[in-house]
Amino acid sequence: MASPSHRRPLRKRRRTALVSTVAVAATVLVVSLVVALRPDRDANTVQATATPVAGTQVSASPTKPKPTPKPKPRPSTTSPNPTPATTTPSARPSPRSTPEPAPRPASGTAPLAGRIQPEVTYQGAATHYDAGDGDGACLYGPSPDLMVAAMNHTDYESSKACGAYVLVRAAGGASVTVRITNECPLPCAPGQLDLSKQAFAELAGLSAGRIPITWSLLSPSTSDTVSIRYKTGSSRHWCGIQAIGHRNPLARLEVGVGSGWRQLSRTDYNYFLSADGTGCGGPLRLTDIYGEQLTVNGVAIRPDAVQPTGVQFTQH
Repeated sequence: MASPSHRRPLRKRRRTALVSTVAVAATVLVVSLVVALRPDRDANTVQATATPVAGTQVSASPTKPKPTPKPKPRPSTTSPNPTPATTTPSARPSPRSTPEPAPRPASGTAPLAGRIQPEVTYQGAATHYDAGDGDGACLYGPSPDLMVAAMNHTDYESSKACGAYVLVRAAGGASVTVRITNECPLPCAPGQLDLSKQAFAELAGLSAGRIPITWSLLSPSTSDTVSIRYKTGSSRHWCGIQAIGHRNPLARLEVGVGSGWRQLSRTDYNYFLSADGTGCGGPLRLTDIYGEQLTVNGVAIRPDAVQPTGVQFTQH
């Protein structure tokens, strides 16, 4: 059996431990009340546990929450450098980057034509006259082909219409092709044609006297070639030169001068004159209203003689 002296110290140790436990609990309670009653306490402060483990030191300072990590952006499924829709080139080029091309001349355009232009229909009236042997103001001379006409003074244009082929149509649909060999003086109005009786008869009876017509320039099919004739009195000191049988109206006649060409002036009686004899008997260059040029060599000065050349302008 244990002695009393051994029991008394045990009771004392139990009392001391109890007192220590109560003191620690009281201290924790006081600290908790002080923290809870602080006026500037952060609402997000994490509170310390009210029941600490025995022997653990408790901090009175509030612990700040760890910042919530921001979510990493998910990789985009689109291109990192998308091309804006506005940068896509238009199917139609911009006028600034691709200038419109210059307009092309229409087929049949005659840059050297006078009043009478190809692919143009003119309105007027047709009358008739006795063409005789077919000669006229153009001085082509007699011809067995009497399908000829005299052009009104305005459209005759100082013999520029000489040799032109014209398709004439009547209101009823009848038509005839004539060659301009003469001038119809005033009061022939612009657009009017004075046809030979033979040509007028293809459109209406001669008794009609005057009928409405339309007409247009023609570039006919022909097997003939251009001929050259020197005027009466021509020599190497002065000459007049005429072209006959050209398919298209003649715009220019030039004579060779050294290594170049000299254009001769045209008279209202359809000859091209060299007043000082320049180029007379030398090479010639003919240009039609479409700009085509024919060069002719070896035409001698033989006044009033019609000399074939073997060349012809292109049909249009």
